[in-house]
Amino acid sequence: MNDPLPGGGLLRKLWPTETEAYRDHLLRLDAESRNTRFSGAVADEFIAKHAESIRDFGVIVHGFFVDGVLRGACELRPLGPLFGHEAEAAFSIEKDWQSHGVGTALLERTLLSARNRGIRLLRMDCLAANRRMQQLARKFEADFTFDFGCVVGEVKAPRSTPLSIAREVMADAQDMTSAMFDAQLRLFHAA
Repeated sequence: MNDPLPGGGLLRKLWPTETEAYRDHLLRLDAESRNTRFSGAVADEFIAKHAESIRDFGVIVHGFFVDGVLRGACELRPLGPLFGHEAEAAFSIEKDWQSHGVGTALLERTLLSARNRGIRLLRMDCLAANRRMQQLARKFEADFTFDFGCVVGEVKAPRSTPLSIAREVMADAQDMTSAMFDAQLRLFHAA
């Protein structure tokens, strides 16, 4: 979790007020990256609506930022009943930042959040041609199944411990500071 990120980037949680940054990131995805993220072509209007859904209960998004601009993200979305033990992880990384360890770092943070919420099984669905995603899932010892042209990787998350909860609390405090700094930086550049 301490490997340096490319471009001096940093990882942090997105807050519900950052839907515009998330939307802008998703809109910047090239056609191939957008297709692999959403398992098909989607319109800009769909992306705008999807970005708003990070405000939904239980959704957590970790982002990779470079110079205050969101360049990659991993969504953690609960599956099934409220407070269930399964969730989905979905990744979006802009082309210039792919294959540089960003996905691995995002998945590590996402697994920590999943673990601390009692999620025991994390699904990562992708198209059969999405080798990057499959390689990432293999790093975390995912079990794979094939389903109608898609590959489903399932990673088991360990149970939470006081140490894992403390790690997330400390990361959240640092994330909040970084988010406030980014907001001030955007205001400064806008003036």
